[in-house]
Amino acid sequence: MDNSLFSLLFFLPLLLLQHPISASNLHKLKQFSLDFDAQHTSSDTIPPTEYFEVTRPIELPNTKPCSYNVLHHDFAYTYGKPPVLANYTPPSHCPSQSFSKIVLEWKATCEGRQFDRIFGMWLGGVEILRSCTAEPRATGIVWTVQSDITRYHSLLLSPQTLAVYLGNIVDKTYTGVYHVDITFHFYPGELKDGTLSFGSGFPADLILPISRNLPLNDGLWFEIANSTALGLKEFKIPQNAYRAVLEVYVSFHENDESWYTNPPDEYNFANNLIDTPGNGPFREVVVTLDGNVVGSVWPFTVIYTGGVNPLLWRPITGIGSFVLPSYDIEVTPFLGTLLDGGIHSLGFSVTNALNIWYIDANLHLWLDRKSSRTEGELVNHIDEPMVVSLVSDFKGLNGTFWTSAKRSILSTGWVRSSFGNISTSFVQDLTYNNSMVITGKNGSKKTVNQIISFNDSVHAKPPSPFHDFIGETLRTFSLYLYSGDLDQDNGTYLSVANVTLGFDENKSQNTASGFSKSSLKNVQDGQGTMVVKKNLVVSGLGETQQDYRYTTSNGFCYFRNVISSNYTILYDKIRNSCNKRSHSDLGLGFFKK
Repeated sequence: MDNSLFSLLFFLPLLLLQHPISASNLHKLKQFSLDFDAQHTSSDTIPPTEYFEVTRPIELPNTKPCSYNVLHHDFAYTYGKPPVLANYTPPSHCPSQSFSKIVLEWKATCEGRQFDRIFGMWLGGVEILRSCTAEPRATGIVWTVQSDITRYHSLLLSPQTLAVYLGNIVDKTYTGVYHVDITFHFYPGELKDGTLSFGSGFPADLILPISRNLPLNDGLWFEIANSTALGLKEFKIPQNAYRAVLEVYVSFHENDESWYTNPPDEYNFANNLIDTPGNGPFREVVVTLDGNVVGSVWPFTVIYTGGVNPLLWRPITGIGSFVLPSYDIEVTPFLGTLLDGGIHSLGFSVTNALNIWYIDANLHLWLDRKSSRTEGELVNHIDEPMVVSLVSDFKGLNGTFWTSAKRSILSTGWVRSSFGNISTSFVQDLTYNNSMVITGKNGSKKTVNQIISFNDSVHAKPPSPFHDFIGETLRTFSLYLYSGDLDQDNGTYLSVANVTLGFDENKSQNTASGFSKSSLKNVQDGQGTMVVKKNLVVSGLGETQQDYRYTTSNGFCYFRNVISSNYTILYDKIRNSCNKRSHSDLGLGFFKK
């Protein structure tokens, strides 16, 4: 079959899913500022608006936490300046020094006018949170982020340097100062005692930072500005490790903030669209060990609080915007090459990258306490060449691009420890499909449908009497995006945008304690219009609906359905029981469409 015809048939289901409306030059939207909101003066009678990301509550033990504030700071003009540093010490004042859950809490307030700002938090160079600030209003805003940081347990039990970088700009126009408090909550209790630790719930014995070193006038992340750039860090591991997992943090900005809408170079240059980034809509974060590919990240399309139409994210923010997802890569099969006592290197690059990507990682290591030396061997490693297809159908400035990609990575190895011989395999299967329809005068309207399937599996086979571990994570990242501009009178134009984000994740693991699984279905729909004059939004409307459903095989369930319109919650229903009849209605008790 002809390749062009095959690709057309392959993408036909995506085209049928298109909404009746489309998307425009999104990086342009990044320059918008809400003028009509900033004109309002602050009033003591108007409480600050509370922003939030819809997510499930952290499952906590039935114990009272031991809490303390680790940082209070006002982030004013901090762009291009060193991160804020604080001396962290373990919570010696707590009655118990054994903790089953540790939670990071970020609380912030702001008022005035300000863009969204990315920020990161590092403990001893290990990144423990990446997030985006909310965009303030004249009457003030407040938001709280809670993140489970129990996996950094070993790090939190020794003194460290806490570094927080939030690159903010304050001047006559952008007046918002972020007032921040960071608190750690330690919940007494016993962690799972994993004599041989595979699966969730068993924090690593040691975590090495794969990030840039202080001092810096920026974050500790590596900056990837183009497709040839490489972030590289040398490291050395203890010679008694028996398991290793690399946790990768990723965020994208400037010309690649909306990489999934970027047309291929031939369209960009052929039509002299100077203000439209090229390189196409496909991106892959490639992770290498000593120059060899060990894993890949095809990231979720996080939309920050100023993206597409800022009114969509007030007060409900985009999926993953307050706690950006990290991605785990099992590198245990490669331990045989790392246990030689020598120096090795991890590298990060981004296929088709434009400026700029921020990437770093944490190397989680589990150590054999009964041995000073383990040994291993990489038995098999298959990094199949990525298959990419690009088909276009254009007449002038209007037409459609279809982009698809597929990749598989397999690694198998063994480690001999005091437990015996452990064989581990790690498999990644990734697929990518994107259809981009460009219409309107000068290609001013764009419709994007994109689906990423991101599937990982780990199989560890230890000696008897230990049980095999089988873990699988299946993710589907879906995106629909439309925007278009319509010229109005008096030098203004109407910007219309519709977006649907989907983050589906199914996890399962089979361990000695039994089989467990969880399912997350998180869908967000937003519709917005803005009247824009000289990049200032003089009026507009943003409405957002979100449906969040999380269930586990051990009986934990959390459901939330919420609707907002221009700062106002219209409907909010929460159910935290698996019994469908049990719910807490926190809203107005009606559904407004």
